[in-house]
Amino acid sequence: MAFDYDLLVIGAGSGGLAASKRAASYGAKVAIVENDLVGGTCVLRGCIPKKLMVYASRFSHLFQDAVGYGWEKVGPKFDWKYLISAVDKEVRRLSDRHISNLEKAGVDLISGRGVLVDSHTVAVGEKKITADKILISVGSKPVKLPIPGIEHVWTSRDMFGLSEQPKRLAVVGGGYIGVEFAGIMNGLGTQVTEIIRRDYILRGFDGDVRRELQEGMTRNGISVYSNTTVEKIEKSNGGLQLTLAGEKAGTLEVDGVLYAVGRKPNLENLGLENAGVEVKNDAIAVNAYSQTSQPNIFAVGDCTDRANLTPVAIDEGRAFVDTEFAGKPRHTNYDNIPTAVFGDPEACSVGYTQEGAIEELGEDRVAIHRARFKPLYHNLTGAEERVVLKLVVNKENDRVLGAHAVGKDAAEIIQGVAVAVTMGATKKDFDATMALHPSTAEEFVTM
Repeated sequence: MAFDYDLLVIGAGSGGLAASKRAASYGAKVAIVENDLVGGTCVLRGCIPKKLMVYASRFSHLFQDAVGYGWEKVGPKFDWKYLISAVDKEVRRLSDRHISNLEKAGVDLISGRGVLVDSHTVAVGEKKITADKILISVGSKPVKLPIPGIEHVWTSRDMFGLSEQPKRLAVVGGGYIGVEFAGIMNGLGTQVTEIIRRDYILRGFDGDVRRELQEGMTRNGISVYSNTTVEKIEKSNGGLQLTLAGEKAGTLEVDGVLYAVGRKPNLENLGLENAGVEVKNDAIAVNAYSQTSQPNIFAVGDCTDRANLTPVAIDEGRAFVDTEFAGKPRHTNYDNIPTAVFGDPEACSVGYTQEGAIEELGEDRVAIHRARFKPLYHNLTGAEERVVLKLVVNKENDRVLGAHAVGKDAAEIIQGVAVAVTMGATKKDFDATMALHPSTAEEFVTM
């Protein structure tokens, strides 16, 4: 049978873009279907616009810190509408650049929503397109729990387009998104209350990271309500009233609510059942090579709910193409993926947590090396900021299993450390590395 394309990609996010361009470079005839701007969550309403807003929020600290270094105190004024407009302009520029890159690669861009008709056919509106292989890369979307008044909340997607900056914001959820937006909005001058179901934010991260980051957020002016849930949201004269249960039972008046309790694969109305694509635990089921239950249909990125990070989706997409179109079978390695939370302060991690290493090896086989100190930068500012660096080591072979950090520029530091962890460096290798002084990162080789 003759097909319209060798590869048809549904979803022009990070994984889909990476796969389509690489497949075209191998000589495949490729098309990509997208019903939104090109770029996916990362470019449009995730990593990039969020990081730009993180940068914006940090200037408030710089104005304060400068006084300790002899600069005259000033009363800066922040323009929310200007920032939102500038971020949107940059997002659209990046989206246009992705479109240009597709054109240069020879990939056809088809606008509209792609729906599977069968294992080789995708409908886009009234048009039906056939392909030898199909790649699904449709990402994920925010979860909303069915509580009274849930229609009044914002999701992360909404935060990038608010016409007015809320004076009082409740952030519901203690994951990446909740923690990062709590820091952003606090830094921009909003009064922020973060509401979490557990003792500490960032479930799954190292315990020291969770505690230190939460304490740092509190020092910086964010109110964290632990072991608390939102039972109901109602409109009030002052904005919205939240009814809370748990440790902070009662009511809370705010101007807006960011609901960030998680995300799930965006699979609605995709036609998976038409093509016999299996779904498990609300995600597309795939094997190590991103192949679904249909041999010619593949899926990468958040819609598979493996490791939901942009670099992972990109590698999954490229690995799929290398395997299927270049005869170079490979799959993504999910070990030692570095992650960062751009909160206030920053936190980052690579490899095993202390808790995970103990569970895997036993407490008697795990050594912990930790440094906690006030960074030199704040010796003159007077701020009570702290940095925490931590190494998790296997006592039997001295291998560094994990590294963690909380504090300024933590994400920039951990990327280099991740190389060492991935290569299997030992604690002796770290100790034998000459320190770069004075820096925060040097503590990783001197602790």
